[in-house]
Amino acid sequence: MLKIGLIGFGFMGRMHFDNYIRLISEGYPIGLKAICDIRIDELKDGKASGNMSTSQEVYDLTPYNLYDHFEKMIAAEELDMIDLAVPTYLHAEMSCFLLEKGYHVMCEKPMALNAEDAGKMAETAVRTGNKLMIGQCLRFWPGYEYLKQCVEDRRYGAVTEGYFYRGSGSPQGWFLDETLSGGCLLDMHIHDTDMIQYLFGKPSKVSTLGRNVIPGAGQDLVSSHYYYLDGKVINAQADWTLEGDFGFYMGYRVNFERGNITFDGSTVKVNPNDAPGFVPELSSDSGYYGELVYFLNAVIKDQPIQVCTPESTAATLAVVQAEAKSAAQAGAWISVE
Repeated sequence: MLKIGLIGFGFMGRMHFDNYIRLISEGYPIGLKAICDIRIDELKDGKASGNMSTSQEVYDLTPYNLYDHFEKMIAAEELDMIDLAVPTYLHAEMSCFLLEKGYHVMCEKPMALNAEDAGKMAETAVRTGNKLMIGQCLRFWPGYEYLKQCVEDRRYGAVTEGYFYRGSGSPQGWFLDETLSGGCLLDMHIHDTDMIQYLFGKPSKVSTLGRNVIPGAGQDLVSSHYYYLDGKVINAQADWTLEGDFGFYMGYRVNFERGNITFDGSTVKVNPNDAPGFVPELSSDSGYYGELVYFLNAVIKDQPIQVCTPESTAATLAVVQAEAKSAAQAGAWISVE
């Protein structure tokens, strides 16, 4: 049985917790043994906000060993894998430390605050031989997995244009300090930047317009263009300023030579140029479930990480860094290194 420790019990920690409980009920040979958070006494009896709903608001954690510091947890527990759902600024240091200690690490997105630290994480995983994967969940989201298949097999020809969007109200707490979270550009927009890089490869250069509305939060309204030598027109937008009853939205529209595909956050619609449109039958599972299934299988069966390698998610951070430079220069085209 694979013994797991979960570090961080805010919104994303609870999302992962929900999926571990589901996987255990489905017979996966795993055990969630311990949960750690510096605010564990408060969080074990309280709510955690996020842009999607977890299965519960308040969790009964009495079956688990609880810790307020991760070093206490690893000193007391025999664990094989650590799930890191901690603030972004802690990702690089904690991941490298845990990999060096012999643990496999599932780390939430974004990988780190910069591409240099992300590169160190990838190098540490290779050197130690322990598995590391970053929770870029869209790579495992059925609506985006389907798009990836269509891009790769060219069933509707080559891509000519693509538009990706996500938006929500402002998050709270440490997210609003750009030095800790990277702001909307790194925390939310990176989902679509990563998907664009995953679908089409690294763009040659980027142009980004950004605006700061929330003091200290950095670019909380962003719109990026990605330049590809074959001429496809690709744009992604993200927004942290949608208050009131808006909630959360993500979606895309991608045009091909012989059709287009749209996703409204729940339903994929395929519109061929020469045939009636249709809704493909896709899994109802979320990308959070899919990414954990993938990583757990890789660890349990000792298989290589291929869909979401640390090197590929580090490359996404290089694109985001170029976007940040462009936004600081009023949308100037910046080469991606």
